[in-house]
Amino acid sequence: MRNLFCAFLCISGIFISAETASVAWGAKGAETDAYLTIDSMVQYAIEDEYLAHAEYESILKKFGSVKPFSNIIRAELTHIGWLVDAYKFAKLPVPPDEAEKYIVIPASLDEAFKAGVQAEIDNIAMYDSFIASPLIIKSENKYYRDLFTRLRDASKNHLEAFKKGLQ
Repeated sequence: MRNLFCAFLCISGIFISAETASVAWGAKGAETDAYLTIDSMVQYAIEDEYLAHAEYESILKKFGSVKPFSNIIRAELTHIGWLVDAYKFAKLPVPPDEAEKYIVIPASLDEAFKAGVQAEIDNIAMYDSFIASPLIIKSENKYYRDLFTRLRDASKNHLEAFKKGLQ
């Protein structure tokens, strides 16, 4: 859907730089999408979980086995698994993990903790907006409401762990 939108903008004479296109991915994409559907919510969610996993993996490669990154990276795989199950539930193909295009590797461990805090804040805000959506409030979408609530609550735990790491 977003690729069709980008193609429409290009045909209309509005060109999007790679930098601008990258903003519309994961939580940042959800934040700017005025036409969220359940499918797009699940897509933004898996993108954001892919991104967290890739960022934490790059941090571990650069700084070694540092907690809580070493613990949280495993949780991110669980979250991705939950979202893969949501794709199966909806009988949709799982999008590929393209997070490598969007990661930023922090220069220091302190910056890594700050990035972790911000990533989880953005993630929580995304899930809060999904949970409050009129689409998700509908009783027939309880599966997605429960999924987004579980993911948001896990991010709250991650946020606290990163805040402790900053101290």
